[in-house]
Amino acid sequence: MKRVVLFRNGSGVDGKVVLVTHSLEELLVEASQKLGVFATLLFTPQGGHINDLRLIRDDDILYVSEGEDFRPPAKPSPGMRPAGCVGTRAMATPSPVPASPTTAGSPGQGGAEGREWVTLNVGGRLFTTTHATLVTKEPNSMLAKMFTLGGESLVPSCRDAHGAFLIDRSYTYFEPILNYLRNGTLILDPGINPEGVLEEARFFGIEGAIPELEAVVAMKESNREMEPLKRRHVVEALITTHHRDELRFQGVSLRGADLSKLDLRNINFKFADLSGCNLSGANMNGCCLERANLCGATLEGAQLLNVKLLCANMEGANLRACNFEDPAGTRSNCEGVNLRGAVLEGSMLAGVNFRVATLKNANLKNCDLRAAVLAGADLENCDLSGSDLQEANLRGANLKDTAFELMLTPLHMSQTMTCDL
Repeated sequence: MKRVVLFRNGSGVDGKVVLVTHSLEELLVEASQKLGVFATLLFTPQGGHINDLRLIRDDDILYVSEGEDFRPPAKPSPGMRPAGCVGTRAMATPSPVPASPTTAGSPGQGGAEGREWVTLNVGGRLFTTTHATLVTKEPNSMLAKMFTLGGESLVPSCRDAHGAFLIDRSYTYFEPILNYLRNGTLILDPGINPEGVLEEARFFGIEGAIPELEAVVAMKESNREMEPLKRRHVVEALITTHHRDELRFQGVSLRGADLSKLDLRNINFKFADLSGCNLSGANMNGCCLERANLCGATLEGAQLLNVKLLCANMEGANLRACNFEDPAGTRSNCEGVNLRGAVLEGSMLAGVNFRVATLKNANLKNCDLRAAVLAGADLENCDLSGSDLQEANLRGANLKDTAFELMLTPLHMSQTMTCDL
């Protein structure tokens, strides 16, 4: 195993003997610890840049740079051996090389206006920024301590083949953190999860961004609580609730949910928002839908025996081929329901209570309305063609422009007495 003598750039004193291990990165880390500097480059006494471990020979003298150009060593202190003589092999002392006027200073001191560049490899993606960006905005952060010399400084991480510092974190969430250090403003692109950015801010100790991110996460959680429930939420409730226990979705928003073909018997949906829901083929026997919002909902082929739809809003709903008729004789209560423009074609509505309901412009073609209560209902421009209204109660109903073509049984005068025709 080879050994080398390391000096600070521009110095011929206080050298350190170091063993050369397996990689150039490990040698730079060892140099940082031995010399108390932030080692990024190695030079030969002639100013040649060492970029491959195989170029180093045993007992070589090397000069450690923090990113600045090579500077020839000053005259060694009395009693010190010349920088070109180590061990048994003498090396010529390099002739002075003038320093470049644009040379950047050390990362610990800010250099030429603190603008030296640093490349980070975060999760496989390269980020190039300045040293000042990393240390100025949040001086107590982990990033600042990695690139600042001092008592609380941290040893920088290993570097990849291109010299970029490796950081094993998500680059997606790191980018907003770096932009915050650059301009002091937290900007989150659409689609990025603020919780992930918050975790990165906590990991790197970016204290200034944490309160703002916590507020964003809290707002997101609040909005999530207001979001409508989905099919999976209803299925989970059905699975975990005993069949003898009452299941309530009272006042809950299920807007637009797909609840088709589910067994929803005896569930309390009072005041619930079911607008735009797909309830086709669902079993809703015994459900309480009092004052629920079912505008535009699809209930085609649903079972609705003994349901309570008092004052529910079902404007524009599709109830084609629904079954409201209970063989046991129990009647569904739809008193005051709003079915304006709804489609109930071919539905079994025998005995249903539609007292003072709004059925204006509704489609009730070929419906079974035997013994149904339509007293005081608004049936203006309603299509009852082909329907069975035997023993139905239409007293006080508004039958203006109602269509009665092809009815199965003729209306008796007593059924329509005092109707508004």
